[in-house]
Amino acid sequence: MNVLNPLSFDEAQSETQEIFTALKSKIGMVPNLYAAMGVSSKLLGGYLAFVETLKSGEFSAKEYEAIALVTSEANNCEYCISAHTALGKMQGFTEEETIDIRQNNSANVKLNTLVNLTNELIKTKGNPTDEKSKAFLLAGYSKAAFAELIAIVSLTTITNTIHHNGNFAIDFPIAQTLNTKQVA
Repeated sequence: MNVLNPLSFDEAQSETQEIFTALKSKIGMVPNLYAAMGVSSKLLGGYLAFVETLKSGEFSAKEYEAIALVTSEANNCEYCISAHTALGKMQGFTEEETIDIRQNNSANVKLNTLVNLTNELIKTKGNPTDEKSKAFLLAGYSKAAFAELIAIVSLTTITNTIHHNGNFAIDFPIAQTLNTKQVA
């Protein structure tokens, strides 16, 4: 059942309307995902604030998008895969690089360590091996980055789950489907 459908501006409560207005002025639109999250102004406002905070944290914009791509692929969310593919390209990834990341394989050694730890966090429900965690730290990431990685995976999982329970239209260019999924 598609419980979480996107709200129109007129359907939204006044607090959500304020958020929608701010989004429209900032990015030119209210993506369907945010319009669906708008059923709760607390959810949408809190989510957006937490994302903004994390985007000023330990990871570069490209690394943030890589984390979101891996998470969305693992959670099989076509909406978020498409959104983060588009956002990743805006940050400088090529189409091929976004596909490689979704397959848990990056030519960049440091990014590959991040991608693989992200995938392992998801597959093990938050219990990565010591080997993957140590590799992450040895690659030059900090413990603060490790904590923020957990938060970004969690936030992306929220949006993946929102889409799974709304199944609304994707309002980004549709990401290429992977022919084979790498099992990790």
